Amino acid sequence: MSADDDARRLQVADPTGWFEKLYAEAEAGTASVPWDVPQPQPHLVEWADGVDGTGRRALVVGCGYGRDAEFLASLGFEVTAFDISPTAIAAVRERHPDSSVSYVVADLLDPPAQWRRAFDLVVENMTVQALPVALHAEATEQVAALTGGELLVLAVARDEGPDPDGPPWPLTPAEVEAFAGDGLAPRSIRRDNGRWVAEFVRQVAMN
Repeated sequence: MSADDDARRLQVADPTGWFEKLYAEAEAGTASVPWDVPQPQPHLVEWADGVDGTGRRALVVGCGYGRDAEFLASLGFEVTAFDISPTAIAAVRERHPDSSVSYVVADLLDPPAQWRRAFDLVVENMTVQALPVALHAEATEQVAALTGGELLVLAVARDEGPDPDGPPWPLTPAEVEAFAGDGLAPRSIRRDNGRWVAEFVRQVAMN
């Protein structure tokens, strides 16, 4: 069975708890994680060209084994990265024992209250699409609420229409645009080789 098949089997069985089951099976050597690659997401690298994160706080949603979090830390960001899977967080801490990143077990659908609008940059890289369509709106709302300044959304794209037989469940144009809730405004939304690369910024209220 391939890594993608492993993930798909578990996703269907448990729409949020499957992450922990997959990581636990990977640690036991009975499954593999499809996104376990050493390089950060290419669109994140492209976005970060020339970016200096010094003095800025960043949050990585669904951090997995930490490839994006470690990349942001290398740019000078003070990074918090979370995953719902305790096994994933234990593994990433073991992989990066000297990391400056704060790796935390947390649930996107019920994040710590103190995280609300607490981060200058939030990176959401294909976590929402790993959840069933019925959970997309709630997850999107939570991501937006965590963003204090800038939000970068990376996801597989699909057109409007009937819900796909996931997993995963790629995002429609309307679902990507929905990240603009809670005071965020779109800076750029583009489709590149079947992927969304979308940037949002928090509007500053004028007195």
